[in-house]
Amino acid sequence: MASKFVGQARRTSLVTTYGVGSLFPTESDSMMICGLDDWPEGPQVFEPRLAASLGVAEFRSPAAGRKAGDIPVVRFPEWAFCPDCRSLAPHWSLANDSRRCKACNAKVSPSRFIVCCENGHIEDFPYRSWVHQGEYVRAEGHDLRFTTRGKSSSLSDVIVECSCGQKRSMFGSFDFTALKDIKGCSGQRPWLPNAESESCSGALRTLQRGSSNAWFAETRSAISIPSVRSRARAFAARKFRDATPTADPVALASMFKPPEGCTADDVAAAILELRTPAASGERPSQQDLRAEEYRALVNGLTEGLGTDEFLCAKVDISSAQLPPVIAQVSRVSRLREVRALAGFSRVTPMTVESDKDQETRRAPLASADVRWLPALEVLGEGIFLRLDTGQLNAWSDSPFAVGRVRSLLEAQDQLSPQSMASGLDVSAKRLVLHSLAHALIDECSLTAGYPTASLRERLYTDGDQSGILIYTATADSAGSLGGLAALSDPHRFAAVLASALQRASWCTSDPVCLESGPSGVDGLNLAACHACLLLPETSCEGFNLVLDRGTLVGTTESAGAGLFSALASGGH
Repeated sequence: MASKFVGQARRTSLVTTYGVGSLFPTESDSMMICGLDDWPEGPQVFEPRLAASLGVAEFRSPAAGRKAGDIPVVRFPEWAFCPDCRSLAPHWSLANDSRRCKACNAKVSPSRFIVCCENGHIEDFPYRSWVHQGEYVRAEGHDLRFTTRGKSSSLSDVIVECSCGQKRSMFGSFDFTALKDIKGCSGQRPWLPNAESESCSGALRTLQRGSSNAWFAETRSAISIPSVRSRARAFAARKFRDATPTADPVALASMFKPPEGCTADDVAAAILELRTPAASGERPSQQDLRAEEYRALVNGLTEGLGTDEFLCAKVDISSAQLPPVIAQVSRVSRLREVRALAGFSRVTPMTVESDKDQETRRAPLASADVRWLPALEVLGEGIFLRLDTGQLNAWSDSPFAVGRVRSLLEAQDQLSPQSMASGLDVSAKRLVLHSLAHALIDECSLTAGYPTASLRERLYTDGDQSGILIYTATADSAGSLGGLAALSDPHRFAAVLASALQRASWCTSDPVCLESGPSGVDGLNLAACHACLLLPETSCEGFNLVLDRGTLVGTTESAGAGLFSALASGGH
């Protein structure tokens, strides 16, 4: 484990970008963020609903500042090469403590290539086995060099040479089955330096060290919804976190005045909940959390009942020229979102709707069970939009909508069970709501002046839900200035919606974009490209997948079949 300061990162990055198990680049080296076992405990973040869902007692923000304690790291990859003498070896045999080559004193660089499996394990590229075609050789007498022919930048010009005379280019090393007969996964978990390697039968995949699919954060989030239970849990967590486990909850609750709206019995029940987290089978699911948020957004909380964390009020849209499918528009003047790092995956990401088989791929954040997870809290504002369920369902059953969904589902039949499609809802409702959210985010960015990357979506599509929340919960300087919530004014929103749909009716890549078949990752998009619907990854909760502009505005063959075709063409 590193024993000296190696670099700095923003606190928020340690949840989203450089979380546990990720590679952290420094000026001349590469490090991996270690597990939570040795993390210093930062400030507490309260969100009882999400904590119960993830089976932990609390969340904590990563510690900030050298006095609070540094996040531990280990060097990875362990192999390095010298750009001068081209030697390739583990860093401890190649370089001294100053990261300089023992042979020529040049500054060494970390290896460019690593290997991962879909179960989250990661290790150095097996250079010796690669050169010797899978044959096991000892390190003695088999010194490696990393050279290039210089004719091109392709992998066929990158050569690994052994002192025994064997040599092999890196051509083909990135193929899916390239390492099948070379080396199997050894189950290494370098981010847990004190944990043993696991038994694993997963296939190894070669990746570039800086590749984005070497680490996918699995973040879970929840919007803080005021309730008696959540107030009581937050109060109990603050006041009685260090109380003796055998102390009487009723006696503890009587020590302080309960928070507004709660009784001493509510606080006592909350203390018991904190002591005995729900079993895995009893935890509220992500769908349960979304259902509570949806109800709160639909019902609203006004100034008299709202809090500093949540304030939502319906807007009277009766006088606005909105299509009848728009059932509700609400101004969300205040909201608080908590995002927690629940785990991570490699090679392919886990989707929000991951099933139990996919969840076995989640890599652990610590070598033992932990009572807390790293999280961040952000404040913001937004607009909530609800569509009429009856009209939406009627359109979803139309031949046009059924045909658009069928074309996507037919493309999925050829995919493996571990494709992105296996964990995503591919339905007409999802297609049109997701596409509408992206079109509105682009238009709101232009109208309100927020950077697109600072706006986010939240989709509510389970069961009878048919809502979209567009909000600005961000921890950077874009902040929350009120400009987005102000767009919920009925007449301003009508203009924003009309403009968004009219923009969506034409793409600079048309007619190719509008007439294209399944495209994008795993063929999960139809009419959607970077010129029309795709957004920055920070804005989309669905990996920019299950999008189709045609469901909004129709297609060349079915111009009036989109849910908003009339408005997109200039009508109402």
